[in-house]
Amino acid sequence: MSPLKRKIYDIIFGTETRAGKLFDIALIISVLLSVITVMLESVDSLNVMYAREFEIAEWLFTILFSIELALRLYCVEKKSKYIFSFFGVIDVLSIVPLYLTSIFPALRSFGIIRAFRILRIFRILKLNRYMLASRGLSEALFASRAKIIVFLGVTVTTVFIIGAFMYLIEGEENGFTSIPESIYWAVVTITTVGYGDITPQTVPGKLLSSVLMLVGYGIIVVPTGLVSAEMVNQKLDKRFKTNVCPNCNHAIHTKNAKFCSDCGQELFS
Repeated sequence: MSPLKRKIYDIIFGTETRAGKLFDIALIISVLLSVITVMLESVDSLNVMYAREFEIAEWLFTILFSIELALRLYCVEKKSKYIFSFFGVIDVLSIVPLYLTSIFPALRSFGIIRAFRILRIFRILKLNRYMLASRGLSEALFASRAKIIVFLGVTVTTVFIIGAFMYLIEGEENGFTSIPESIYWAVVTITTVGYGDITPQTVPGKLLSSVLMLVGYGIIVVPTGLVSAEMVNQKLDKRFKTNVCPNCNHAIHTKNAKFCSDCGQELFS
């Protein structure tokens, strides 16, 4: 890697240097401003008054992010691998809408242009690159994936069963016109959202609804507890090791401990 490429790489991908920190801060501000621009542009009254300003701002953000993408591709060795990575796809999505409408002006007269314009909102995902805590959270989610999958399976099964029962209890005359409609009601109820567009009218239906609401309060905290416990375990793993003492069953010791901190018994290697 040439000295110039190395310097650019340290600025773009590194956060230890002053230039790298300033680059990250500038990019975060640009992402936030571009997302705010997209949201304000969707307001018809503002779009009519400031259409020219919005277009200029969009071109500035697009050029800025294009330069950023070009510099990243210039620095990395495996360019195709980066392009098809998560952040590479996000970088492409952040600049492609404006270029598409510029290359194919006819798209402006079709409804599909709205979809291309909304793609710009994906720029907010570029911020994930600068959230160091997201790595710990993603590792905790990945480590607890089996428990979460089992939990989701039980929840989905419960929703299907309760929805089917509610369809039998209430029937079409009370708004539960089908099992999918009843399952929708069960999802809304178990998550404690409660839109109120479908409500049980019979006493058995109200009792079942009350039970499902109480179950919902317990269900909400389960994923949080699973992920929180895994994050605590990861934090402990960095400081301690789990090695059960054969004498007193004390389990948590310092990382390089050879003897039990509670009774002094030699630990297993």
